[in-house]
Amino acid sequence: MRVSVIGCGHLGIPHAAAMAELGHEVIGVDVDQAKVDRLNAGQCPIFEAGLPELLARHTASGRLRFTTDIREAATFAELHFIGVGTPIDADGRSYDTAQVFGAIRQLAPHLDGPCTIVGKSTVTVGTTIQVTALARRLAPAGEGVEVVWNPEFLREGHAVQDTLRPDRLIAGVTSAEGEKAIRAVYADIIDAGVPIFITDPQTAELAKGAANTFLGLKISFINAVADMCQAADADVSQIVEILGVDPRIGSGGMNPGIGYGGGCLPKDVRAFTASARQLGADRAASLLRAAEEINENRVDTAVGLIAQVLGDRPLKGSRATVWGASFKPGTNDVRESPALALAHALQQEGATVTVHDPQAVPTAMVRNPELDYCEDLADSIDGADLVVLATEWPEYRQADPQTLATRPTTALLIDCRTTVDPEPWRTAGWTVHQLGRPGK
Repeated sequence: MRVSVIGCGHLGIPHAAAMAELGHEVIGVDVDQAKVDRLNAGQCPIFEAGLPELLARHTASGRLRFTTDIREAATFAELHFIGVGTPIDADGRSYDTAQVFGAIRQLAPHLDGPCTIVGKSTVTVGTTIQVTALARRLAPAGEGVEVVWNPEFLREGHAVQDTLRPDRLIAGVTSAEGEKAIRAVYADIIDAGVPIFITDPQTAELAKGAANTFLGLKISFINAVADMCQAADADVSQIVEILGVDPRIGSGGMNPGIGYGGGCLPKDVRAFTASARQLGADRAASLLRAAEEINENRVDTAVGLIAQVLGDRPLKGSRATVWGASFKPGTNDVRESPALALAHALQQEGATVTVHDPQAVPTAMVRNPELDYCEDLADSIDGADLVVLATEWPEYRQADPQTLATRPTTALLIDCRTTVDPEPWRTAGWTVHQLGRPGK
């Protein structure tokens, strides 16, 4: 098929490259000319495993190209993916869908034949109906424009894999034509056995929010349990194992730490909570808000643990190294990163803070220029009074504690992601503390 992908960010670039990999002819659209030029040269502006290779291969073959001209995309494609951003609105709770409606206003006047618009962005329930009405009003093709809502479930760091072989596909449709188009563009994925759920648009819109919010609830729940373990001198890691064998629960996503961040989970939980309020489901909203509050307080909890471990030694004047800047491993995305928030909080307490990250130092420096940065893991801890592990990159889990033990002034590791095996570190002379686990 000939498809366009409107919006080339963390969602649009992997989606465009994956559509080309599936055999479609793809044109990506973005307003940033410099980004478009880089993409057409096969250069990837974001870090995603496997994406640079995919991008280079398909831009070189001519199957994938990028433009700032939405008229060109409208003329070229029979199916248009909308992958623009939907950040949190000024009220701090709802989605700002201005970019979605802006894309439709620019695209629709050039649609003079039957086509399908497929929304990928995460939106408030009811958006599909509004988008359909707007597109048909502005498009010369009128009723010939179909709108399908097909929310993405990409995990940053796994975006290519999650596009080519997702756990599931959801399509909110209002007609047989819309369903036919979505089955055609995803034919190879469906044929490979990936389940597809054909729903009405409002179910599809709520499903994305429900999925991410449930994950947020799960993370907040185990972090609440970690706080209880901290108070009782119990071991949250063993509790995760015990809960994980229950088939009704499972351990996936239940990782104690300093909470979730990034461009999706925080805003989706906020917006889903707001939707519950708007729909009159007040008890549901109260439950969801409690999960938010737990997540919002995780950095304070980590600072509290660090102060407790230091005892009489003040944070003010100490040298702290924070391992991790991205909100999760596998990406250079630092939006709402708990790791950066923790680094900033330590600096506010008077510590001199150096941040290391395998991929996100350049993006972190833009967002938090007040911090110091180091690109070498071992060098980052030279002279440190404490090392704080804030993002669970495998580089930290696989680091050699014996080699590193002589680099800091004090061999003290505070693992705020409960990710390392503490025993080899303790054997190498480190003092290790983890959230929700007995300290030694």
